[in-house]
Amino acid sequence: MAVLIAIANGCLILTVVVLSAYAIRHYWFTLYRLTLRHPRDFMEVVGFVTPRISVLVPMHNEEKVAADVLQALIECDYDWNKLEILAINDRSEDRTGEIIDEFAAKHSIVKAIHRSEGAGGKGAALLEATSQATGEILMLFDADYFPGRAMLKMLVAPFCDPEVGAVMGRVIPHNTGASVLSALLGLERAAGYQIGQQARFNLGVTPQFGGTVGGVRASALRAVGGWNAESLTEDTDLTFRLVVNGWKVAYVNRAECYEEAPESWQVRRTQIGRWATGHTDCLHRFWPALLGTRHLSPAQKIDALFVLACYWTAPTLVLGWIASLFLFFTPAAHQVPLFAVALAFVGYQLFGNQATFFELGSAALLDGNSRRVYLMPLNLLNFFASTGAICSALLRYYARRISGSQGPGWHKTRRYRAKGNGNLFRNGAASLFIQGANGLYTRNVEAHQP
Repeated sequence: MAVLIAIANGCLILTVVVLSAYAIRHYWFTLYRLTLRHPRDFMEVVGFVTPRISVLVPMHNEEKVAADVLQALIECDYDWNKLEILAINDRSEDRTGEIIDEFAAKHSIVKAIHRSEGAGGKGAALLEATSQATGEILMLFDADYFPGRAMLKMLVAPFCDPEVGAVMGRVIPHNTGASVLSALLGLERAAGYQIGQQARFNLGVTPQFGGTVGGVRASALRAVGGWNAESLTEDTDLTFRLVVNGWKVAYVNRAECYEEAPESWQVRRTQIGRWATGHTDCLHRFWPALLGTRHLSPAQKIDALFVLACYWTAPTLVLGWIASLFLFFTPAAHQVPLFAVALAFVGYQLFGNQATFFELGSAALLDGNSRRVYLMPLNLLNFFASTGAICSALLRYYARRISGSQGPGWHKTRRYRAKGNGNLFRNGAASLFIQGANGLYTRNVEAHQP
């Protein structure tokens, strides 16, 4: 019994230390972002000769959204003489290929790429498209995204710095009114980008390249070995291959692009399970290189490890819960007054849990959308669902590592939009988005009302 009590105490201490470290990090980033008066961006860059860019849009069974993203890119204000759009039909079984061919026939800047053989998945599609791209900068958009007319110029601006290897914009769900889950994910995305990404960029640590609403310098991509088609999270993989080789990653908070967030818990479970598996695999592959690189400061290395190990917090928390229950119901473990133990536990819970709520609420405040704070109590639903999905995914991941079996393949997130016709961006009552004078799109309130 004494051995079990010692193990439980060790697990509990580990949980408190790990989660407290993450909580402090959340508090620090949030307080820093709230007091930040001049977020770093490149909107005032002048004299920068815009480079030739290739926009890569991988698609697998995307007939519902293909026309909308292609129409939005065609209507961008980037010089067509320096632009090509590579629409990649990755073994689709619906009308995706036909839609791409229709756009390619009408618009000279659209090039259709049809894949029928080889490995599947986004990484493999990007690998093939990159070999045909002619741009100095490769821009990436997932098929369900809504890039505004000014988006490409915003994302290309940071590449005026020759040390920048990749750039990331901001992702905002447009379907937050579809379900409780999509509303909660809108709040989560706001915290991740408005707080986390912007704070990391301004503090000089590494914002993460997300593989969409962003770009990568072609020469930097070649220098680090290209896309990793075997990774479930090719974006995380590329982020850390870039930084350990001395390249910088920039973040543009103003480059807001709308996406479809999962509307059902099962779709969310599959999505976050894939992220947890791919992210953790990157942790195992990159931590030695991160610690050994001469291109990062100690603070940058520590934060990079925090980013890569973030999904470990879920099983660590569950381990702490189990240890707490065991110690609570074991009389021999009560060597201090129960009141003192309860007080310490409640104090920790208030400190640790409030870090997330503080970040979520602050993001809503910075976005000027105070009504979102009413969602925060419901975030417990997302918290418990995500914890279970992550623990399940990591359990399978480590079981495969031990047994040496092959991991799961890439899985496309479900789309909810009705079939698009390229008119989502036409100003009018029926359009989901209305274009402003600054070239950006905002949600059309009338169109989003039921």
